[in-house]
Amino acid sequence: MAPFKAIPVIDLSDISSSDSTARRKLVDEIKHACTEVGFFYVKNHGIPPEVFQRTLAAMRQFFDLPLNAKLEVENTKTPNFKGYSPVLSGNNDPNGAGDLQEGFEFGFEPPVDRDSAVETSTVNDGIMAGANIWPTQLPGFRVAALEYYHHALNLGRLLFPLFALALDLPEDFFADKTKHSAALMRLLHYPPQFGEVDDRVIGIGAHTDWECFTILWQQPGIQALQVLNSSKEWIDAPATEGTLVINLGDELARWTNDVFTSTVHRAINRSGVRRYSIPLFFGTDYDVKLEPIASCVSADRPAKYEVITAGEFIKGRLQATYGH
Repeated sequence: MAPFKAIPVIDLSDISSSDSTARRKLVDEIKHACTEVGFFYVKNHGIPPEVFQRTLAAMRQFFDLPLNAKLEVENTKTPNFKGYSPVLSGNNDPNGAGDLQEGFEFGFEPPVDRDSAVETSTVNDGIMAGANIWPTQLPGFRVAALEYYHHALNLGRLLFPLFALALDLPEDFFADKTKHSAALMRLLHYPPQFGEVDDRVIGIGAHTDWECFTILWQQPGIQALQVLNSSKEWIDAPATEGTLVINLGDELARWTNDVFTSTVHRAINRSGVRRYSIPLFFGTDYDVKLEPIASCVSADRPAKYEVITAGEFIKGRLQATYGH
């Protein structure tokens, strides 16, 4: 790959178009981004601005709670790593000394009406099974988080057919592998980092994401995300109003035998103010085997990865990152 110097921007206005020419142009743009960069912005993604605003307000309320209240829903209390993760409890870069962020992670459950927070059932996720846990003192937090979750989930479902077409596969190739939403969302708060620069402790250390792809909302106006190009240069991915960042993860890299690239990235908040972001990690169903697509393997490109189920892979990465 030639070293990229910027993250491409892709207009999703034609994501559901019946115009084959317009749709093919969109697929070609996505294919180029997936093979050459592993990251791209999307605009005209269809998620209303007020949804982001409600979720951001709820996040601020949650992260402003006293630490002991947040620890009531700490992710060490669940076998599926859902719930609250304190500052420095995770370490994505093995050479680092901890990630300077706190987060709240949850998975699929049906949407909740904003006027009602009725408990609902969850899907059976096998090795990752287990219900979400929520702070009882902030019922509106769950409502706002799930509202955005389902908007992002719907966007992710529209992207899968485009990735399939970009790989010259049938448009529905991923349909039977994503029947149940193995999508985890993290609400993240990055405290401002002051003082001496030490790259062993930053917002989140250099890493690749684990699932098929990530849909990332960044708080506009705060620079933190950086992406590593093939010349080992860190390229800024600024937070731009009205856009989301899409980046490929390890599941899709394994499936495509690295035809699609899962690119190393990190986040450093030296803005002097608090930063918030929301990644939705969209993966395949946990019982699906991550075995290479036949067209991505050849004598010149032998299979690179052992075959493992998605659930085993994700749980192993979570255990390594959070140390339990």
